[in-house]
Amino acid sequence: MPGQTTVDRQSSKAAALAATDTFLWRHLGPRASDIAEMLATLGYDSLDALIADTVPEGIRMREPLMLREPVGEHELLDELRGIAGANQVFRSFIGMGYHDCITPAVIQRNVLENPGWYTQYTPYQAEIAQGRLEALLNFQTMVAELTALPVANASLLDEATAAAEAMHMCLAADRKGRKTFFVSDDVHPQTIAVVKTHAEPLGVTVEVGAVAALKAREDLFGVLVQYPTSDGRLVDYRALVERVHAVQTLVVAAADILALTLLVPPGEWGADIAIGSTQRFGVPLGFGGPHAAYLATRDEYRRQMPGRIVGVSKDAQGKTAYRLALQTREQHIRRDKATSNICTAQVLLAVIASLYAVYHGPDGLRAIARRVHVLAKALAAGLKRLGYDVHDDPFFDTLRVSCKSRAEAEAVLAAARERRINFRDYGQATLGITMDETVTAGELHGLLEVFAGDRRVPDPEALAAAVSVDLGAFARTSEFLTPDVFHRYHSEHEMLRYIRRLQAKDLSLTTSMIPLGSCTMKLNATSEMMPISWQTLSEMHPFAPAEQTEGYATLFGQLEQWLAEITGFAAVSLQPNAGSQGEYAGLLVIRAYHRSRGDDRRDVCLIPVSAHGTNPASAAIAGMRVVVVACDAKGNIDVADLRAKAKEHRERLSALMVTYPSTHGVFEESIREVCEVVHEHGGQVYMDGANMNAQVGLTRPGDIGADVCHLNLHKTFCIPHGGGGPGMGPIGVASHLAPFLPGHPVTSLGGPQAIGAVSAAPYGSPSILAIPWVYIRLMGPEGLKMATQVAILNANYMARRLEGHYPVVYTGRNGRVAHEFILDARPFKTSGVEVEDIAKRLMDYGFHAPTMSFPVPGTLMIEPTESESKAELDRFCDAMIAIREEIRAVEEGRIDRANNPLKNAPHTAHVVTATEWNRPYSREQAAFPAPWLRQHKFWPAVGRIDNAYGDRHFICTCPPIEAYAE
Repeated sequence: MPGQTTVDRQSSKAAALAATDTFLWRHLGPRASDIAEMLATLGYDSLDALIADTVPEGIRMREPLMLREPVGEHELLDELRGIAGANQVFRSFIGMGYHDCITPAVIQRNVLENPGWYTQYTPYQAEIAQGRLEALLNFQTMVAELTALPVANASLLDEATAAAEAMHMCLAADRKGRKTFFVSDDVHPQTIAVVKTHAEPLGVTVEVGAVAALKAREDLFGVLVQYPTSDGRLVDYRALVERVHAVQTLVVAAADILALTLLVPPGEWGADIAIGSTQRFGVPLGFGGPHAAYLATRDEYRRQMPGRIVGVSKDAQGKTAYRLALQTREQHIRRDKATSNICTAQVLLAVIASLYAVYHGPDGLRAIARRVHVLAKALAAGLKRLGYDVHDDPFFDTLRVSCKSRAEAEAVLAAARERRINFRDYGQATLGITMDETVTAGELHGLLEVFAGDRRVPDPEALAAAVSVDLGAFARTSEFLTPDVFHRYHSEHEMLRYIRRLQAKDLSLTTSMIPLGSCTMKLNATSEMMPISWQTLSEMHPFAPAEQTEGYATLFGQLEQWLAEITGFAAVSLQPNAGSQGEYAGLLVIRAYHRSRGDDRRDVCLIPVSAHGTNPASAAIAGMRVVVVACDAKGNIDVADLRAKAKEHRERLSALMVTYPSTHGVFEESIREVCEVVHEHGGQVYMDGANMNAQVGLTRPGDIGADVCHLNLHKTFCIPHGGGGPGMGPIGVASHLAPFLPGHPVTSLGGPQAIGAVSAAPYGSPSILAIPWVYIRLMGPEGLKMATQVAILNANYMARRLEGHYPVVYTGRNGRVAHEFILDARPFKTSGVEVEDIAKRLMDYGFHAPTMSFPVPGTLMIEPTESESKAELDRFCDAMIAIREEIRAVEEGRIDRANNPLKNAPHTAHVVTATEWNRPYSREQAAFPAPWLRQHKFWPAVGRIDNAYGDRHFICTCPPIEAYAE
């Protein structure tokens, strides 16, 4: 219109979009007028002008993304229902480590479907994560007591990954330099595959065979067995353990968590490490995930353990408090010397499993296990009456049934299909049947009818009444789940209150923004989350026949196509079920590509000093040698150093790992040159996709020059963090790498050149893939682009507001930052104020701290995302400015260096309301330093935690009740 300014036009365009695309404006925090105001603050008249000054012109997209136009939420959910409806949810008795189960409604509604639980961040700021940490401590206690091993971690990605991590532990603990790992042929096939994938780059030989014939051998550093076996048998491993322990070989047991309520636990028959899945403790099948794996071990191996461990410490007032323990093992500290590259755990799912154990208690779990066992024995008795051969070995819940011929087995399978039932098909004349807690007497009768044909069906109730729980030498006699928490909350009323009390101790996105740099804590919209509870997605077994899973196939195909378009790559694998797994898979694909060309010696991985901690750890376990590349004074990759090191290692250069925009929050101008240097010297470029929230719709890794990139779907594409998991880390690759994408042995996924499986399920954690599918479909090409633009706008607006109070460490061309920026707190050290003091004081203002001391020690890295409103951005900036004034009071001597609001933060309700107050500032300044806190106040559950005390007193299971009395 005549007389309109560019800002007016920008505002009008935004208003028009708001009128036509409802979901985009549900997802974006700033309103159209806010966008115009923030642009004006920065001196721009349009988002396009800001982007032109931020993203290098040479890498910007010239054409829009080729994606479908968006639709409304209601229409979209109907579309997805139609796709999911193509799945046929048969009753699956396949087993293989996956079981149908009952998620107690009180847990489903109040945890799984509750944003107060699924929008929390990893508990690095423990004072405002006490509820989740308590639930994880319960998880560790549950695992430790069921396995009879004293140290357990707070979950891993899946059972197969846990087995591979246990192999790494055995290798690290071995002092003889041995390189052979024995795996029983009775282990689940997907577990064997993932173990083999992890072993090959490390030069480890995996020998698969009959464990009964295994002798004590000097060349073995570890042995993996399944308990019960994959086909259901109970094997007494005591003699095996004694034999291999005699030559210092460690034993790993993959154990069924429910079976351990009735069976002698691994720790009592000599296993050194126990691993497994906790899926059957109330977590839906979800076509294979997400599920929480467990790992427990003896105390002497605790520093070799992968993943996170929750420990018990005390706060500044001496109150029991929880924190992450033994972090010196982790990749963000030890980098390529870390015990593992695992960054994401499965916290939300571990919480569900632990609450399932709390709800049922030891007696309830035993009752469930006994019922499952009795049903399995009744089925076995009935099948024998019908003339089928069922092995006579002791078993828990799984039968291996032999028919007289393959033709008879085919007839049974056909009869099962007519009744919408799946069995495990071993081929030849053998079938497998696994019972679970959802099986009814009517289903037992139906199973017998499938096998009976025209014969008379035995009475299932009579069969069940005639059998007993008699496991003989395998029967467990030791107690488990002894702490009080597993005995108090068995009524739904009490359980509901317990869950809510835990939730109240945790700050989540339902409370305030979580401005963590490189973590992208954005809106996880309700419409995106709803489908994970749909039966058509949540009750599918990962190894159901392909004709039953056509809905998932459509969803996967579309999502792969959309992600390929967004990244500029030729192909995508959805299998990696965490960002760390995506890194690992991407490097293995590069390794396989070099080897296919005869370049077996290419093992050098160049990694900038600013890289994520998982990068060097992933390179190390992928069998690569890390060479660090320097950064210049502006935080950019030092291209001269890169050239020198690429040239020095040109005969062995495998890959460069680079994050873009950089971890320093800058769009580096030299990125194309960086890629060209690596390619010139025979290497491949791996791009860490942690910062894709600054790329989508503006530029693409494939166009920039990357060969492979993993995507954190739990960041850019709206899968929530779940308190530290679940995550998904699919990889996109250029066409020459596509043949090497991960395969899977059970479903025959992948071609002849595919690398081995990296996750237990063929598609990682499929049930949560509906979330990014919904997000992309609702946003459309223009919406995705605008989300990126607003993310960059929000970051630059905050940087502008704060730069006069805290130095911004790195900026790009024209003084702009990307979607995140780093504030420098190092100058305050001379006054005794540490970056940790700022982080803890932010809790008193109702905020989670930004990323602390990464990638630069003594700094705070802030990422607001596009989902935060201008009012919330301003509120956080106001809090940071107020804290800066408190620092100034310390600097100027107006308040004591040691006894001040920063050093004493966070302030709990207990401290503020205590009778005595001996601090040189008011209670009001302590607890209500900003006006908005009068409307809503989030109280930290504990005061500042004593980390040194926790390190000196390692406790990773529930403390005795006396500790709470203190």
